[in-house]
Amino acid sequence: MIKAYAVHEPKGELKPFEYDPGPLKDDEVEIDVEFCGICHSDISMIDNEWGITQYPLVPGHEVVGTISSAGSKVDHLKIGDVVGLGWQSGYCMTCDSCLSGDHNLCSAAEQTIVAHHGGFADKVRASAASVVKLPDRLDKESAGPLFCGGITVFNPLIQFGIKPTDKVGVIGIGGLGHLALQFLNAWGCEVTAFTSSEEKKKEVLELGAHKAINSRNPSEIESAAGQFDFILSTVNVKLDWNTYLGTLQAKGRLHFVGATLEPLDIAVFPLIMGQRSLSGSPVGSPGNIAKMLNFAAQHNITPVIEKYQFADINEAIARLRSGKAHFRVVLCR
Repeated sequence: MIKAYAVHEPKGELKPFEYDPGPLKDDEVEIDVEFCGICHSDISMIDNEWGITQYPLVPGHEVVGTISSAGSKVDHLKIGDVVGLGWQSGYCMTCDSCLSGDHNLCSAAEQTIVAHHGGFADKVRASAASVVKLPDRLDKESAGPLFCGGITVFNPLIQFGIKPTDKVGVIGIGGLGHLALQFLNAWGCEVTAFTSSEEKKKEVLELGAHKAINSRNPSEIESAAGQFDFILSTVNVKLDWNTYLGTLQAKGRLHFVGATLEPLDIAVFPLIMGQRSLSGSPVGSPGNIAKMLNFAAQHNITPVIEKYQFADINEAIARLRSGKAHFRVVLCR
């Protein structure tokens, strides 16, 4: 039996829960969970914000732990390996996306906490193809958020060929944004942080931003007109997107990794006349997760975390809900 914490209704408290996962499949591994980050997507699933939650739900998709069992067909991972598991826990392995290395775009991908029990537990199971070994130099305690937040902001750098000479803006310096600043700085870009918090300005510069703009001050944003090659939006709220569009250079791109639920209100002429683009992306393939982990280890990129014990899981959830977490919350065994 797997011992976990589950929620049984929208916005409910997590309570002890046990379930029998059945026999281990040939292509699966079982992970002894040591650490698990709490992501805003866990909150969205707990609250059924996206309308896809099935209860009881065991959230948790930023897992770090040790492989305790491996199926008979698993040959690239072994018992005792320290690994991580993110948003996706399985792929069809036969579609064009999987065969071309874009597993994260597989339409049949299994999501770790959608119709599947996640990592707020002592153990979790997943297809071995979705599990990635941690580099030895990476800190286990803080690595969990890299498997969702980290790959979410790192993947666009590869997908859209971001160059070291590019000028990049990051909207929202929270769980995703604070990692984006670190990755972009190490990538070699000139990085500007758009933040609504004057208190964060000093810290964003320490995290890797070269400049900080007050996103509550339209004149400050407008003063950056035509500057950026790429803007990464990490927020989940509606903003004046046309103002941000105006800060892009010709052929610039406004890219979304934060899941704002309201439709985008975008003027088309600035897109046409400047040949600008809008886009979005989900997490990343296992191959790109591995690249991201190695890059993080090489450049000492570390999520800023607050730690809670698994037994204090509801307190940890409340901390994330408060909007005061700095910057990611991690459950520790």
